[in-house]
Amino acid sequence: MNIVWAVLVLGVMGVLFGILLTWTAKVFAVPSNPVRDQVREALPGANCGGCGFPGCDGCADAIAAGKAPVTACPVGGTDVAKKVAAIMGVEAGETEKMVARVVCQGGTDNCKVRFNYNGIRDCVAASTLSDGYKTCKYACMGLGTCEKVCPFGAIHMDESRHIAVVDEEKCQSCGKCVAACPKHVLELRPLSQNVDISCHNPGIGKAVSANCQIGCIGCQRCVKACKFGAIEIVNGLPKIDYKKCRQCMMCAEVCPTEAMHAFFDERQVAVINRNICIGCGMCKRTCQFGAIQGEPKQKHFVNDACTGCGQCAEKCPMNKKGEACIVIKTRNRPRDPQAALPVAPPAPKPAVAPKADSVQTQN
Repeated sequence: MNIVWAVLVLGVMGVLFGILLTWTAKVFAVPSNPVRDQVREALPGANCGGCGFPGCDGCADAIAAGKAPVTACPVGGTDVAKKVAAIMGVEAGETEKMVARVVCQGGTDNCKVRFNYNGIRDCVAASTLSDGYKTCKYACMGLGTCEKVCPFGAIHMDESRHIAVVDEEKCQSCGKCVAACPKHVLELRPLSQNVDISCHNPGIGKAVSANCQIGCIGCQRCVKACKFGAIEIVNGLPKIDYKKCRQCMMCAEVCPTEAMHAFFDERQVAVINRNICIGCGMCKRTCQFGAIQGEPKQKHFVNDACTGCGQCAEKCPMNKKGEACIVIKTRNRPRDPQAALPVAPPAPKPAVAPKADSVQTQN
């Protein structure tokens, strides 16, 4: 009988406490923000922190409060940004997907080893020992610190060369690897960019080549080869302005050490539709590589010196009428610099005479 009473008392207490908790929850409930909830639902849920906020919840809070742009999530990319923008009632615009790239080619096949490292398999630990075991103190350690922090499995170590390798299809541009690397050999760069500087040793000449066969020696040939002013030297290293770069790959073509790396298989070429061409010569005058041949009022054609920069297609007056007189395609054979015609240097801009002060004369 005592057991029955105990069960009844506990049951009644449970009901009373349940009613009390329900009432408390309703009285002290924090009003939900439906916009924030919709934004959170649109985010991918990776909780990687690449946006700079504590997970997707923090990112949703910041976007809903107007403290972060609708493009804050690097993992979601353009698709997620457009969904979030629609929820927030703004325009997202187009965003370029970024991927992590290794700014170093100093594997053990190119960069010498000073001593055998048998310590903790961690780049941070190895770098504290005399700046690492490789002769170039800026080189990738290849011990997997970036691999461990990547939440998407987009990085692995090349065990034969002791250098990091990024799978760009898996990379979600969260930036965790960039933050974790003690040698700063990882950077986020546009996925569509097919030419990059793959060295971050600020030294010049023999100071670099003595340690790494494929390092940047500071010769500045890339700067001189770029016809579009897209490369400048910053802290001793070439820096590419991706907004100006036309991916002609001339910088990589003239680089004596291959420190300026390009995906030459992706190089493009201009093709003139001879059925439409009227021989106006605009494309020939525009080309800075001597890659277009043809006489005035005759059909023009593109030779093998073309770099695929696309300037001729933009200047062609037929294209402005909606007819593709010049199209840009992927090359099916290597560029031949010997095919280039002489290119006249650009005409100097006429000097502007200073305005003379008006002087009133008396008759």
